[in-house]
Amino acid sequence: MRKLTVSLNITLDGFVAAEDEGLDWHSPYWSDEIAETTAELLSKADTILLGKNTYQAMAAYWPFQAKSMNFPRTDIAYADMMNTYQKVVISSTMNAAWWNNSLLLKGDLRQIIGNLKKQNGRDILTYGSISVVKKLAAVDLIDEYQLWVHPVILGNGRPLFNGLKSSLPLKLLSQKVFSSGVILMVYQSHD
Repeated sequence: MRKLTVSLNITLDGFVAAEDEGLDWHSPYWSDEIAETTAELLSKADTILLGKNTYQAMAAYWPFQAKSMNFPRTDIAYADMMNTYQKVVISSTMNAAWWNNSLLLKGDLRQIIGNLKKQNGRDILTYGSISVVKKLAAVDLIDEYQLWVHPVILGNGRPLFNGLKSSLPLKLLSQKVFSSGVILMVYQSHD
């Protein structure tokens, strides 16, 4: 059975976005070292699960990056994977998904994820998509968390783990410290 992994940038105080939904707090910490690791982690998957807002932002960005002369050449493999992998969008309000290899799904989250996990292929990876991640966590459908902890404190913003009805015991699988101060913490949520 395929594994569902959530990969998120998070601040030391537990926020995944600023109050205005801004994400610029993590950009100063991006490096070739992090780009290499994200590409390696993405290569273990073949399906990207997204919510509406993250999907729309990525669909407007990634299709044009590989041909952009300003795009770092070290990130070309990552851009290629983003554009060629299957994208599954979970949204009750979207009517169409237009990015290459996209599939729009509506309905019961347990059934959708259960069906995806049973399909042949590599793992399923979720980026951002906080509302979807919270719904997945609430019904214990996430197998692994990749938390990119950034050395920044926002003081307020959009928290990741608020509103859960019960605790989520996790097991630390690995950690990697980057020269920029970012720490990748990988946790397993099921034994």
